[in-house]
Amino acid sequence: MKIALLGTRGIPANYGGFETFAEELSVRLAARGHDVTVYCRANVSATGAASYRGVRRVVLPTVSHKYADTPAHTFVSTLHLLFQGCDAALFCNGANAVFTFWPRSIGIPTALNVDGLERKRKKWNAPARAWYLLSERLATLCPNVVVSDARVIERYYRERYGLDTRFIAYGAETSPVESTAALDELGLQPGGYFLYVSRMEPENNADLVVRAFERTHCQQKLVMVGDAPYAQEYIRAVRRTTDCRIVFPGAIYGKGYAELQSHCLAYIHATEVGGTHPALIEAMGRGCVALYLDTPENREAAGVSGIAYAKSAEELAERIEWVSAAAPGELRRLQEAAVTDAAARYDWERVTDRYERLFLEMRADNAA
Repeated sequence: MKIALLGTRGIPANYGGFETFAEELSVRLAARGHDVTVYCRANVSATGAASYRGVRRVVLPTVSHKYADTPAHTFVSTLHLLFQGCDAALFCNGANAVFTFWPRSIGIPTALNVDGLERKRKKWNAPARAWYLLSERLATLCPNVVVSDARVIERYYRERYGLDTRFIAYGAETSPVESTAALDELGLQPGGYFLYVSRMEPENNADLVVRAFERTHCQQKLVMVGDAPYAQEYIRAVRRTTDCRIVFPGAIYGKGYAELQSHCLAYIHATEVGGTHPALIEAMGRGCVALYLDTPENREAAGVSGIAYAKSAEELAERIEWVSAAAPGELRRLQEAAVTDAAARYDWERVTDRYERLFLEMRADNAA
């Protein structure tokens, strides 16, 4: 099949969950013999290469603005797609719902991965939240298929809009890596640090994690991995801590990211908006004990292997202290449960199987 992915920043992944998703899915589909194109944004593209790991890259301009970046790039990408044609197009991000109708109207079947309830993110102003709310309704009208990656989001669309979405989980690697180059560079020891990974935006509660850790008396460090292009004031506030145990290395991707996950004592997940959060299930796949903010989406993803906490610096500090002092056998039990759970529910090959089957069905329905 000829398949296109639109709505992300592109590949290779160097930003967030949707970009990792685009890379992992597109590369696997290409390895199975499909002709796959991923649309990439010129303002963040580190390379002008025409292909990456067997996937065609189309790099197009966008508007480098917090509110215009995604819709502007998806607009020009969709225009390009209309003149290229394909058997199936997958749009990412619920805000792009309106664009899915254009290719559908000329016979290109479209699917939309809506992710979570983006309108709840604190970073958006009132018009942006209104657009996301409108886009939820447009998602029921414009694409051929809506994909949800969490049962919580699947239930939301069914109960609010009467729409049956196609549930396809996110994926994660399910084995730790042995190398420690990223740890060596940061002066870390295996098992000697807690790890937080996320875009540093208000709804991801980096400030809560810092405040909680400051309350503890544990000897381990806290490594705060992440950045964000339009949240510099918030990031500066988070980094004002005087606690010398807290390390801010910025954004880390690829092998270094895998190394930090594989060797941390525990992973702290504090995101409160969205569907399945990639960093959480990736940490589980690497064998991390996961401390997670107790929301329905996070509870679903963490399963039986995580340790929940309320949105309270005091309670998170207590959970951190417990992990710091826990017996090795107890931590090992949680680590093994995390890997088993991630392998059963979030294997990338099975995720690719489901998308491949969806695209085949969409092509067949379109031809009927």
